[in-house]
Amino acid sequence: MGEHVILVHGLWMRAFTLAALHRRLEREGYTVHFFDYASVLSEHDRSVEKLVELVHSIEAAPKPPQKIHFVCHSLGGLMTLRALRRLPDLEPGCVVCLGSPLRGSAVARSIAQLPGGSFFIGKNLDVLLEGFERWNGKRPVGAIAGRLPFGLGLVMGGLPLPHDGTVSVQETQLPGLTDHIVVPATHTGLLFSDEAAAQTVSFLRNKRFHHAAAA
Repeated sequence: MGEHVILVHGLWMRAFTLAALHRRLEREGYTVHFFDYASVLSEHDRSVEKLVELVHSIEAAPKPPQKIHFVCHSLGGLMTLRALRRLPDLEPGCVVCLGSPLRGSAVARSIAQLPGGSFFIGKNLDVLLEGFERWNGKRPVGAIAGRLPFGLGLVMGGLPLPHDGTVSVQETQLPGLTDHIVVPATHTGLLFSDEAAAQTVSFLRNKRFHHAAAA
């Protein structure tokens, strides 16, 4: 196919947590790469730099890719959009963000206000608090949000419905997105949801999610 996908995990996770998506995308014919980083301990700029380096290594392969896509969970979406600012001449491709608080995270804000909370979140706190105002890049970006409200957000409180237990649907709705869809999944469950995986493939192929026709 000549199309590559880079998987970028979220906060408090490592690359292996995206193994189910890795298998699904390989079955669809994509060449899939894990991007692993220490989401709490690593400086954000350094992690973004490492992601850019991975992209350059894929570009420099003996058989250059036709497209390079990104599929990201949670914090990974914020990191990827920042990395793309440093890659203006990258090959065509799409970005799918799964449960990414693209407009900033209310849960991260609540945790940061607790004693030791900033240390618990680590060196990506500012990124999670700031988010983006809009996406102005040329690359198509689609966001998949979950709506099963079970997770850290219930403990912290104050997260408006609908949400996936950690990130509200509203936080995933960034101006400038190409498409947006909500599926029945929790924040972590987005990584294992058959519907989220199918919608991811739909966006990578068509730059659109599959929206059910109105009754």
